[in-house]
Amino acid sequence: MFGKTNHIHFIGIGGIGMSGMAELLHKLGFNISGSDLKRSERTDNLQNLGINISEGHRNTNINGADVVVYSSAINNDNPEMGAALDKQIPLIRRAEMLAELLKVKSTSIAIAGTHGKTTTCSMLGTILSVAETNPTLVIGGIVNKFQSNTISGSGDIIVVEADEFDRSFLTLQPTMGLITNLDLEHLDCYENLEDLQNAFTQFANAVPFYGKVGICIDHTNTATIIPNIKRPVVTFGINDEAEVKVSNLRYNQNHTAFDVSVENETLGEFRIHLPGKHNVINALGAITLALELDIPYENIQRGLDQYTGVRRRFEIKYIMDNGIIIVDDYAHHPSEVSSTIQAAKSGWGRRLIAIFQPHLFTRTRDFYQEFAQAFQQSDILIVTDIYKAREIPIPGITAELITEYAKKIGHTNIEYIPDQIQISNRMQQIAKSNDIIITMGAGNIWRQCENIYKALPKTKSQRSAN
Repeated sequence: MFGKTNHIHFIGIGGIGMSGMAELLHKLGFNISGSDLKRSERTDNLQNLGINISEGHRNTNINGADVVVYSSAINNDNPEMGAALDKQIPLIRRAEMLAELLKVKSTSIAIAGTHGKTTTCSMLGTILSVAETNPTLVIGGIVNKFQSNTISGSGDIIVVEADEFDRSFLTLQPTMGLITNLDLEHLDCYENLEDLQNAFTQFANAVPFYGKVGICIDHTNTATIIPNIKRPVVTFGINDEAEVKVSNLRYNQNHTAFDVSVENETLGEFRIHLPGKHNVINALGAITLALELDIPYENIQRGLDQYTGVRRRFEIKYIMDNGIIIVDDYAHHPSEVSSTIQAAKSGWGRRLIAIFQPHLFTRTRDFYQEFAQAFQQSDILIVTDIYKAREIPIPGITAELITEYAKKIGHTNIEYIPDQIQISNRMQQIAKSNDIIITMGAGNIWRQCENIYKALPKTKSQRSAN
């Protein structure tokens, strides 16, 4: 596939995007090696597949490599990057390698958007698998059905997640594209909303003239860019003007049913085992692409009915005999927080305790007021310290900005608990029967689900949702 290139080394191989690509290339017969600062579930999984993993970054790790792949999280002073430059080994970004992988199959699909990319990708992947098209899938989350973030199929279709961070999705030239939504985000990479919209427009126009771009028309920021897209467009959403339209939404806990029509002709009823309008829209995006691929209605319906979700996307971790449900969700943007809380309220209508770990100092600085507004929908809010990820602390920027502003605009039941280890003890004091407890954030707050479960009183018949 890449000529004489055989040994591919990944710097930061434990990242969700990097690990999926490494696993796929390994399955395609390449010699893969990689390094990361520390071991993780993802690196252990890759090592079990036979991939050589080094803990820590050293210049000797790249010995024998034909090409070195790095993610946006890797700093320029990384010793392996320096060694690759010294040895004149090709050094490419993860997005460039993903762009090369799209060329492997005759039909390539890239799904973009500020939110919902992973869910929409995995829904489409499940539909295509049920339809026996044997797809290849590379996304940013562990799909429960496949127990991986990648599958290597023998068919002609590849589906990938197109990440707008660092403008990396602009390297892709897929046969088909889809934009789920568009909210102001990644202000460390984009000047303003217009700059972000221009990047998404460029992504859409990278599709060939014979391809197709799906656009969710419900979001003003996405609908606005349609006139600037010079490729065939198909719209989807709840909006009456959508070509693929959803209606008659029915919620019952984590089960949702809805009807779909195409150009005002009824297609039929669909069911997903996830709560919330945002997940219906994600499903509608997958349906729109599946229809463009001529997948029969029955297979689309069965695929969505069999879809069991993605890890950390409204993942029900524990169901307790006293009715308490412990959920984990990846929500790390105000729009995602709002959608997750609305999903829980529409599905169950119970008291909701939100436990939030902000992700990044810059995002907290830019959106702390919007986060506070989104959490007004929660009954109790607990905020813990910022997960810094790739950033260094910014003076004066703490998670307490969110709690103080939330109090200022009227939330009456808020606590700031800097040390997340203390959260489980607090839950033991305030949680009541039938509560929904949701941990939210893109960091490591998910680890507290088990601690909360252990802290709460249980009966002998207590069970985990897993």
